[in-house]
Amino acid sequence: MIRLACDYQEGCHPKILERMVQTNLESTPGYGTDVYCESAKAKIKEACQAPDAEVFLLIGGTQTNSTVIRSILRPCEGVIAVESGHINGHEGGAIEMGGHKVLTIEPHDGKMVASQLDRYIEDTLSAPSWDHGVIPAMVYISQATETGSVYSLAELEAISVVCRKHAMPLFIDGARMGYALASDGADMTLADIARLSDVFYIGGTKVGALLGEAVVFTNTKLSKNFFTIMKQGGAVLAKGRLLGLQFDTLFTDNLYFEISRHAVEMAMKLKKALQDKGYRFYSESPSNQQFVILDNAKLAELEKEVQLSHWCKVDDTHTAVRFCTSWATPEENIDRVIAML
Repeated sequence: MIRLACDYQEGCHPKILERMVQTNLESTPGYGTDVYCESAKAKIKEACQAPDAEVFLLIGGTQTNSTVIRSILRPCEGVIAVESGHINGHEGGAIEMGGHKVLTIEPHDGKMVASQLDRYIEDTLSAPSWDHGVIPAMVYISQATETGSVYSLAELEAISVVCRKHAMPLFIDGARMGYALASDGADMTLADIARLSDVFYIGGTKVGALLGEAVVFTNTKLSKNFFTIMKQGGAVLAKGRLLGLQFDTLFTDNLYFEISRHAVEMAMKLKKALQDKGYRFYSESPSNQQFVILDNAKLAELEKEVQLSHWCKVDDTHTAVRFCTSWATPEENIDRVIAML
């Protein structure tokens, strides 16, 4: 079975596993106070060109999103996201469970549009009874988005301007940050992400790590007591060095960026073949997620050998599916899928 359903079905990069084996019997302090975590944080800050940032290592994406949002918002405040945003549709109400409403606006190609965000904030806060409802106080976007699209530098800059205009923190979900940075036509860097946001995270779970996400607060006023809030939410790993080792390895010799590019190259090879064969796409994606519309009979035949994600029903005879490559996808698997299609 060829598995292209998601990008976290493999374990971790062999270099990470090798370092874990090498250091397995070392005794180190807990809760992220070890030398590996310190080294990882230093390398991440260097890659972000943000020497004054604060970095925290958490275990998974949902835990990270809920902890960051809960740590910043007051009880009466909510977070703005597009309707297709991960925190709105794929996290089981984790944000609402933390006491905060997800306030949604319409996506365009999976992305938030700065002018629409500005209008939503102004209309909401100028309404006669604005203080009788949930108050928008934070903005959330994903890079890359749920539909594989990637914000350009200009789009990020425009959103950042709106957030600063309204004094609202911008939080960027980077579960697939590596694949966004490596995507075809990408014109932004990790330093740009750090410069334009107040807090973001670099995904490890989907990009080569066994588990883990690295949260970067560039606005350190927002990170006050963040470790204790992590602790309250069960987001602190006692054997923190397991997270530090992974990110220290990923941010050595550009490994994180190289393996991200591999995933995108595999996705682009599949995309071109699908285009050449005349397949229709559900969305336009330059990243490792490709959304294709398949005839249901052909889909049933394909699924005998390929695992993929059902995205949505298009009509009675067609389904939109997601092919998702990863840092570990063998090129021969892509060639086999192309042959089947």
